[in-house]
Amino acid sequence: MSKDKAVHQPPHYTQGGIECIDAIRSMLTPEEFKGYCKGNAMKYIWREAHKGTSKQDLEKAVVYLNWAIENNVQKT
Repeated sequence: MSKDKAVHQPPHYTQGGIECIDAIRSMLTPEEFKGYCKGNAMKYIWREAHKGTSKQDLEKAVVYLNWAIENNVQKT
């Protein structure tokens, strides 16, 4: 498996023809999904120096931050 695929489309996150992130996104409001993404980004940043996969963990954090940006909800 390529390193890029390990970050963007890991096969263990796809079951029944749907990626886990898509199922989660469909169950949450946009604001909840943004919070979910921010929390996951913080998790990857927090532990990146301790797993031996620093670059990959930081890349995963960026993916989650990009999803949070794409799903940004402006409060009125």
